[in-house]
Amino acid sequence: MSELFDAVDALVASRSPLPPVEERKRLRVAHGLTLDEVAAALKVRRATVSGWESVRKPTEPRGPEREAYARLLNKLAELYPAPPATDEAAAPTVPAAPSPAGTHPPTTAQAPDAVALTATENTQPPPAAAGAVAEAARPARTTGPSSSRRPAATKTAPPASPAGGIEARFENGPLAVIDVDAAGKTLAYCTGGLVLDVPAKSLPALVDWTLKEARLGQPRLSGPGKDADPLLVLTEAALERYGLPATLTEEERLAGRIPEGHKAVKQLARADWKLTKRGFGPWARIYRPAQGSDRNCVQLCIPSWHALDSRHWGRAAQLPPADLARVLGTYASRVMTPRGSTAVTGLELMTALHPPTRASEPDATGKRHSEHNPGSLGRDPVDCAPCEAPDGHPLLADLPRFHVRGPGEKLFEEACDWARPMTDAECTLRHLVGIDVNMAFAAGANGLVVGLGAPTHVKAPVFDAKLPGSWLVDLSHVDLARVRVGKDKWVNLDASLLPSPFTPNGERPEGPAWYATPTVAYAQELGYEVRPLEAYVRYDNGRYLDGWYNRLRDAYLDTMADLGVHADVEPAAFLTAMDGWRERDPQLAIVVSAIKATVKGGLGKLRERPRGEGWRPGQPWRALSRPTWRPDIRAAVISRTRINLHRKIVKHAAFTGQYPVAVLSDCVVYAAEGTSPLDFLPYRDGKPLPGGFKLGVNPGLVKHEGTQTVLWGEEVRERFDAPELNLARYIKDGTVTDADNGE
Repeated sequence: MSELFDAVDALVASRSPLPPVEERKRLRVAHGLTLDEVAAALKVRRATVSGWESVRKPTEPRGPEREAYARLLNKLAELYPAPPATDEAAAPTVPAAPSPAGTHPPTTAQAPDAVALTATENTQPPPAAAGAVAEAARPARTTGPSSSRRPAATKTAPPASPAGGIEARFENGPLAVIDVDAAGKTLAYCTGGLVLDVPAKSLPALVDWTLKEARLGQPRLSGPGKDADPLLVLTEAALERYGLPATLTEEERLAGRIPEGHKAVKQLARADWKLTKRGFGPWARIYRPAQGSDRNCVQLCIPSWHALDSRHWGRAAQLPPADLARVLGTYASRVMTPRGSTAVTGLELMTALHPPTRASEPDATGKRHSEHNPGSLGRDPVDCAPCEAPDGHPLLADLPRFHVRGPGEKLFEEACDWARPMTDAECTLRHLVGIDVNMAFAAGANGLVVGLGAPTHVKAPVFDAKLPGSWLVDLSHVDLARVRVGKDKWVNLDASLLPSPFTPNGERPEGPAWYATPTVAYAQELGYEVRPLEAYVRYDNGRYLDGWYNRLRDAYLDTMADLGVHADVEPAAFLTAMDGWRERDPQLAIVVSAIKATVKGGLGKLRERPRGEGWRPGQPWRALSRPTWRPDIRAAVISRTRINLHRKIVKHAAFTGQYPVAVLSDCVVYAAEGTSPLDFLPYRDGKPLPGGFKLGVNPGLVKHEGTQTVLWGEEVRERFDAPELNLARYIKDGTVTDADNGE
């Protein structure tokens, strides 16, 4: 009988009543709880809790999580009862969207929830409501004196705010878009809709105002790190106001800066302001040497000088000031204040989360000193292994001028680009369906152990899958016709229909070659012995990219949730939610694009090549002086990403007998009878194949990339006389060009 009672109790608990989503968020914020803290207590993901509080399209907890969540909210309701309704409160209103940057609601007054949230969540606010609600809550674009005010105005934190409230230094958010209205008044559009008067009449005065009065910036992401400098985005009208050109000449564009003799640069110099080595360009940094722990630095972003690359930021540069502040503010709050291009920001995020140094414990005199921060890359660059060095590196200066290194001399870990002719059976099917791995390279970085220090050269080593490094080993004996897919389970496959996981072009290797640790480990996983001839291994290692991955994952999931695409939904519901997601809020769609570009660009910067500057092969280039110039880390992430995808392809082939027609980086194309991924993915009772492809928004899961007909594929290959043309490159919209769109 007790078992029946337990079952009844569980059934009742699974329907525990919950308050409205607005009240759920109010109670959490009132107690000073972050989304991460609630998620950890309930043993769910942060994005899951965010979905439970989403205004636009909330998700509902189920099972034991619902009972625990209801219990939490009930206890909080006892501590923080809802304020009594007033005549004004009872009037129908449009609900205001939470601030994208977590600092202000879309009015000029500070909102209680925004204040409390920023103080407790370290710049990781809940998602902003999308669509009509956000549009209704956004302030008018033309703002007069009545809606703008100086930052010195008093802001009173509400009683429900956590102790301490928001940091006064950064109470107006991380950035501002500076514009001049029709009346000639200079205004600063901040995140959350706040608009400030700007009294500065010159560029040096603008910098002074920013540091002394504007209260812009962002708290550090790590204890030993540095607070983010305030970012000013200058519109064309603001450029004219402060004596700067609206656009760059071709010569200035190629140089990446305006001349040092420009009157604005001289004006800054007369006021004792300095510019970094890259000068006054699209992402200029204006500073004075730091005094103690106080930094005196302001960064400028100039969209009309192509600071916001349209490949990653879409139409952001053409947005009105308030909308541009919303886009950049959302990105800043969820990723970090932009430090340059998305690639530069991706690299800077790694350093911000793992600063190279920290303060030591006090010595005998009570003084602290700077010391190495464990888990970071340190402040000094390290040499890569010769096999990891790109062509032209100083380590290769002794090679003959026109020498071409082969696989036995060069580590060549790149994304897969492979295709094959369709079989007769595949030609009888009607469609080609592409699936794409979400945030594939971010997922490849998750949990990956990478080297932190210099490599050690080892002859005839015993392979260790837990030791990051580069290994010279012959994997040509690995036969995909028979592989191990489980602990003791072997399967027979048609190897001619599969790409090799050991080369980017999918061809089977012909002899010894250099590989990163994840590639060699996969050969072992498939059931084959490996015997490295030599290796460059890194005994000082760690999961350096975990925090970076977590930050970008949460930014991506939270923004997609704002757009109505939530985690942990059924496959069919996910496909429906993904249909037209960009059109629901084009501005947040820009943020998603920028987050994805931050992942790829940040990893690419780990092996940045020379960028002109009179460089010649064999000479060092500027990027080599950075501790974050680490081609081995980039190679390990790409290796793991490619292997993760291949593992799923093998599992799918072993279970279904279906083989890919084409693979391009994170996109795979299969022939199918229907138009949907559900027409060939082996879901049973809503559950995917273990270890195979799974539909969902989380990094590492897949989405529908596009569907074309088999006739289209055959016609395209015939037209270009290319039976192995990679159809994955064009599956999204069917338009065939010579350019790779990167997706």
